[in-house]
Amino acid sequence: MALSRMRGLVVAGEFADGKVGLDFCLKEKPALLLLDLFLPGMHGLDIVREVRAKLPATRILVLTGHPDGELPARLIAQGVHGFVDKAEPLSYVMQAIEAVMSGGMFFATNVAPKIVTADAIAAGNLPHPPPSAKPASLAPSVEAVSVLSGREIEVVLLVSEGFSSKEIASRLNLSVRTVEKHRANIMEKVGVREVASLVRWCVQAGLVKN
Repeated sequence: MALSRMRGLVVAGEFADGKVGLDFCLKEKPALLLLDLFLPGMHGLDIVREVRAKLPATRILVLTGHPDGELPARLIAQGVHGFVDKAEPLSYVMQAIEAVMSGGMFFATNVAPKIVTADAIAAGNLPHPPPSAKPASLAPSVEAVSVLSGREIEVVLLVSEGFSSKEIASRLNLSVRTVEKHRANIMEKVGVREVASLVRWCVQAGLVKN
């Protein structure tokens, strides 16, 4: 009901089953996907992977009632543009939608900080959030979102894993020139001049671990 009242937003459909919702998305190609993580039929993270692989233009906003310290890094690495803890006010969801649809990112949750290794993020084998997870303090990895764009975070994670610009371009379906430009912008924003310092910044931001 709240979404239907937002100006310029048309609700194309809503689904309680994850697999049914994914099939609809792949067919209709919506501009925005708003989803929960724990869904019957298919887990939200699996839906995210499918949508990012097949519908790169679709913006993704996750709602969750079970945040944990690994969640920010996991979602950022998989290309999610924002997420909101269900415990937050509805107004946060509205703000998140506006930010994500305008090309930005929005992360609003309180979770216990926990650093995630780059290998675990790349492999996508991180455990799903346990139902008993309880809110605590803001995860440090979310700090990176205020400095880098979503695409820049994707690039910097791959750089920190040792991938070359050519390899990153292939993985993200970008030109090598575009990747090089992203790398230069990242270096300037973070204030470093070499990859080693950039990786150190990623560790300090909570995105990866040595």
